[in-house]
Order: sequence, then C-alpha cells, then structure tokens
Amino acid sequence: MKQIVPILLVLVVPAWYVSGGHLFTDGHVNGHHKLEARGEKLFHNYGQYLLKEEHAEFVRPDWTEATRRAKAWLHGWSVEDLVTLTSGVGWARDNCVGNIAAIPHKNFPGLCLEDSPLGVRFADRVSVFPAGVNTAATFDRDLMRRRGVALGKEFRGKGVHIALGPMMNMARVPEGGRNFEGFGADPYLAGEAAFETIVGMQSQGVQACAKHYLNNEQEHGRRTTTSEVSDRTQHELYLHPFLRSVQAGVASIMCSYNLINGTYACENDAALNGWLKGELGWEGFLMSDWEANHSTESANHGLDMTMPGVIKEDGTDEFFGNRLVKAVKDGKVPRERLEDMATRIIAAWFLLGQDSGYPPVNFNAFSPNDTANKHIDVQADHHQLIRKMGAASTVLLKNTRAALPLIQPRSIALIGSDAGPALKGPNWYPDRAGLDGVLAQGWGSGTADYPYLISPLEAIQTRAREDHTSLSWHLNDFDLQRAAHTALNKDTAIVFIAATAGEEYLTVDGNVGDRKNLTAWNAGDALVEAVAAHNPNTIVVVHSVGPILMPWVNHENITAIVWAGVPGQEAGNSLADVLYGDWNPSGRLPYTIAKKEADYKSRIPWDHQKVHYTEDLNIDYRGFDANNIAPLFEFGYGLSYTTFEYFGLHSSFSDDFAPEAANWMAGLATSDTTKRGSAIEDWLHRKIWTVTFKVQNAGAIAGTEVPQLYITFPASANSPPRVLRGFENVMLRAGETVAVDLKLSRYDLSVWNVEKQAWTAPGGSSIEDKTYTLHVGASSRDFRLKGSITLA
Repeated sequence: MKQIVPILLVLVVPAWYVSGGHLFTDGHVNGHHKLEARGEKLFHNYGQYLLKEEHAEFVRPDWTEATRRAKAWLHGWSVEDLVTLTSGVGWARDNCVGNIAAIPHKNFPGLCLEDSPLGVRFADRVSVFPAGVNTAATFDRDLMRRRGVALGKEFRGKGVHIALGPMMNMARVPEGGRNFEGFGADPYLAGEAAFETIVGMQSQGVQACAKHYLNNEQEHGRRTTTSEVSDRTQHELYLHPFLRSVQAGVASIMCSYNLINGTYACENDAALNGWLKGELGWEGFLMSDWEANHSTESANHGLDMTMPGVIKEDGTDEFFGNRLVKAVKDGKVPRERLEDMATRIIAAWFLLGQDSGYPPVNFNAFSPNDTANKHIDVQADHHQLIRKMGAASTVLLKNTRAALPLIQPRSIALIGSDAGPALKGPNWYPDRAGLDGVLAQGWGSGTADYPYLISPLEAIQTRAREDHTSLSWHLNDFDLQRAAHTALNKDTAIVFIAATAGEEYLTVDGNVGDRKNLTAWNAGDALVEAVAAHNPNTIVVVHSVGPILMPWVNHENITAIVWAGVPGQEAGNSLADVLYGDWNPSGRLPYTIAKKEADYKSRIPWDHQKVHYTEDLNIDYRGFDANNIAPLFEFGYGLSYTTFEYFGLHSSFSDDFAPEAANWMAGLATSDTTKRGSAIEDWLHRKIWTVTFKVQNAGAIAGTEVPQLYITFPASANSPPRVLRGFENVMLRAGETVAVDLKLSRYDLSVWNVEKQAWTAPGGSSIEDKTYTLHVGASSRDFRLKGSITLA
C-alpha cells in the first residue's frame, strides 16, 4: 500500500522559550555588546577553526570478496594452524597487549591488538585524544569521523592491526567507571559516534573493535554479575550502537566479562549467534575481553578468538589453543566451525588490506627500553584536532551577568589543583589511576600516555600575558581560607573541580572503578562555596568523567559554569579558547545532570549479583521524562554566546515502494525474520522521511547550534515519552539563516516486536496508532517547534 504522510504542524514555540527551569541565559545575551566589534574577526577565526573536512562518501565494505579469499587461502590448513589464528599467545609474551602468533610457513605475520579508544596505550610519541564522552558532547559527525581517521593513522603508524575501540557501552548508571570511554547515555547518539569513529579508523587500514558486547554498564562485579535485560530493551537500546557498528563494516567486536541473563557474554548463543551473527548478519570476528572466555565450548556459541591466551603458568586458563585442537579432533567442536572462526579473522585482515604493505609492530607495550621500540612519532598535527574537539565538546551550563567570554580582564584568580599541572608529571600514575593536576582522562586500559598535557594555568597565563591581566593562583583544594584570600578583590575567580573514575582493576581513593558517589573530589564543593563567598564573579570549571552534583549552582556569586569533561592533552588550550571567546561554546551534554542523586533511577546494586535493568528503555533523560523529574541540566543542553531562532517546520515523504512496507506498518513480521541480516536490510534503514526547518543566528557573533529531533511514538508503542532520532551541527554567521534537513527511516520509527521477533511499526488501526509527534529544539526539554507525521 502506498504510504501518504499528512503533516500536522500544531505548535511553534518562540525561540527565546526555555523549559526545564534554567535561569542561566541572560549573560550571553547582555554581553553581546562586548563582542559586536569583533564579530567578523571571530567568524573568520571560528570558521577556520570549525572548517568541515570533505569525506569520501561512505560505501559499506563488501565482505564477499574478502571472505572468498580467506576461504581459498585457508583451504587445507591443519587444525593446529587454524587454531593458532584463534588463540592469543599469552599475556606479555609478545609486543602488544594481545597477539596472534605468526605462522612463517604460511607467510602469515601475526596480529597485534592494542588499546585504547582514545590513543595507543603503552607507547610513546602518540597523542591522547578527547575521550568518548567528549566526542559525543560535540554532537558533530564530522569531528567524530576526523578523530577516527587520526586514531587510525596513529595505530597504523605503530604497526597495530586491531585497535581495541571504540567503546560503546551505555552510560546507564551515572557512577559507571568506564562511562568516559563511551559515547554517553543515548543509543542514537552513541550509534552515530560509533559509526563515524569506525569509518574513520578503518579508512586507514586499521581494524576497529567495537566493545564491550554486551551490557557491561558497570565495573562493580563485572566478572561475576549477570545483567538481566528484556528482549525489547536489548534490541532498542543496548544493541543499537553495535548495529551501527556493523553498518560501518566493523572488523571485530569484543564480548564482555559479565553474564547476560545468566550466561557469560562470551558464550551466550543468543547474543553471539542469534543477534550479532544472525539478525545483524555480521561477518567479522568476535574476540573475548581479556580473560573473559570461560570454556572451549564457547567456540560453538560464537566466540572466534580468545584473548590474551594463557596467563597462568600451569595453563589451566587455556580454553582455546591445545584444548581447542583436542576438541576439534574429538569432534566436540566441528572442523567446519573452526574454519569459520579462522575465515572471519583472515577475512577482516584481507578486508582492511593488511596482507600487503602493512607497517611492522615498532613498539613493545611491556618494555619501553626494549629494542623493539623504534620510537616512531605518529602524532603529526593531531594536536590541532584535539584542541578543536576539546573546545567543541565544552558545554556552557550557566552564564549570567556577562561573565563569559572573558574580555581583557584586569585580574583573575585560578583556584584548585585541577587548574594546574600534574606535580608528579602527567604519566606518574599507572594507567592514570590518580588525580594530580588537570583531569583529561579517566583511568584504566582505556587510556594512553600523554606526550604532554597543557593545564589551564599554562594556557590562561599565555592569555594573561597578552591582555596584561594580573593572574594569581592557588592550587590546593583543601586550604579553603587561602583559596578565599586568593580570590578576594579579583575581577574574576575561576574555581576548578574534578571527578574521575575508571576500570575495576585499579582502586583510587576507595573507588573501585565505579564512583562511590557523584560529588566533586577533593572537597570540591567546599572549595566552590569558599571562593563564591568572597568573590561576586565566580566561574566554576568542571573536569569530570560524568555528571556531578552541583549544590552550589544557584549561588548568587556563581556567574558561570563550564563542563569541560575529559578533553585530552590540549585540555588547557581548549578551555581557554572557550573562556576567551575564540570558540563560541557548542558542546551539548551527552547525559543528564540531576538536582540530587536519588533522581537517577538506574543505579549500581552494590550488594547483588543480579543487575536488573528494571528501568527497561527509560535510562537517563528518558527516565527523567517518564517519571516527571526536573533535571538540573538535561541531556542535549548547552548554552552559546549568541542566540538562535527556529521556524518553518515541515516534513516530506518519499515512497520507495518497498514490498515489506505494508506488513511493517501493520505491526507484522516481514516475509522472513529468520533471514541472516534481517535487521540491517536496506528497506528498513532507507531514509524516506525528511523533517525540514530553519535555524537563524539572531545574535551579533558567529556560533554553532545543535538542533535536535526527538520523537514521541504512538501511545500503543509503550515507548519512552521522547527519544532522540536526529541532530545536526550547524555554524552560522551573525544574522544567517540555514535550512536543516533531518532524515528518518522505518527503523527510526520502529519498535522491537517481541512476539514477532521483528522490527515493526507499533501497529493498530486508528490514526492515533499511526501518528508520531516531532519535537525540534535545542535539548531534550527545550523544544522550539512541534509537529507530527502519520503513517497511512
């Protein structure tokens, strides 16, 4: 049946309207007169700074030829040689954190697997990029792709075949230790960031590795707890970033430590063979997280490679290797399955062109002084991109009384250890397991060694010298009296606070990976209060891995709040660019900041082995909306030094006459839901609706707006109140207007039909059952335009 989509534009909200109780926007309006004279110069500098890079049109990799070549090459190999491809050599027994041995008589050079999602771990002369959470905060696909390209170049330059990232677990719980590695608390945002990162990385011939599959949303008990998750929630929320990874052509995926509904993730047949290799039709190879494989039988359930291999001297932790050889010869694992495992691994190798002209490994992750370390410099000009992304991911949360941007202030006081350099050096703590100086990464295997780290103090000193500003500082978090004294009588006092987290194998100040609470570290709240009591123009800068509580947010002397996240090696420069107005703030929160801890309904069950995902689809902002809880700062929120207006919403439909459409719209399964790859078929993902509107920069200076599209499903769907389904990142000259097109597919309007085991429309025969409400605006609560589309 042909689909006709009437458009019902029922409400247009004035652009100056802000919901959610924010009273923090007057400063960036009242301060415009200070910037008007520099408007055109700022546009030129800003425009160059944000210049979009032309990317070749993405074409999904075709595994057919790579798989054919792999099968032909592996024909006739012995069981022992095939098993070699599937089994790590053991921990610290070769140059990389994970290694597949060379097979000289087959001219196979072996494989190097290396962390991390933000830079090459355990190597020198590499870059430390903004973490995943900051990448998500840019809401900028171009920057996401460019970061992926730069990461790919650095991993390739070091001879790494498989880069162990990106990480895309959802920020389900705000305390989650590794949330900083991932892309925030919304599956759509995380999926777009994962897609762009993988496409960028693999464009350089490096195999990306999407991780951790699946439901590894906390560090507490990660090796022993079982994540109890409903089928619909898995498909609509936690599987989505991996679906987008498959669409990007990801070469490898890493299964996680935890159990899924009672079965270890790395031997969970439903998750590996059913969802990943079945529904998603994925043709790459699945590796275990380090020591996450618990059996040889896991090979029959979908695991293709075990890492890192033997660790214990007695070999009792070897589940592939010799045990797999025996299992194949005994008929417990079919040879055909072993051949499939090896084929997937070699197909990925061929797919990325690593069989010819690939650089050899030129570092040793475990021995910096080993002769294997050639100290190859792979940094190129990546510091420029890192600085841009750090600025683009910075979120302006509050700005009153024209506090920002700073325009040649006479005097500034910088307060807090987070403002300064690491007194012991930025790499003193192993895997960054400590808080010393400015925070620019979390801790754990998802980190890298800094080549250098620019602190805010260094960057602001440079600006102070140019502006003839008197600059004072106090870098002690606990001497509140001295902090207050330093801030006294200064034009501006900037207080720096931080909160870090990481992986569970390292404990910092009693935090075993996950954070114990959501407060600022090192008496940060008291430090803010002490300074604000003595300086009427106090600005707070937050470097944090995730949300923190802000009990001081409404203090009359706190004029601005800036969230800088964990921005990488150029932390200080990125921040200074925003504070001084060289970069008009464009970052948006990739999660919700609550007024109090109890407002987060998804929490870590510290005393239980079962982690019940009882909130189902309603994590983060969805839960706040579903429970009518007003956040302090909502998902997608962020201020600018200019203002934007929205108008002219309409939508259009381009019928592709897909034969599956009628069943889909009726809430029925398509012809064959058991078909391999049914969840990524073109008819389901083809963009056939276009939502169009205009955005105008109504201010006096250039700036970037991030218009966001949220959809309310028909009531019969029993979906969250609103879900993100589109965003764009648009830079506008003062007074400029642009048209924005956000496109939707059937998948974007689908629910996972548990009964039919298929993606379908919610079904139902009434108009209400077929009508979706469109919300367009500047955050998950600041909606400027409203309309609808109706299936017919």
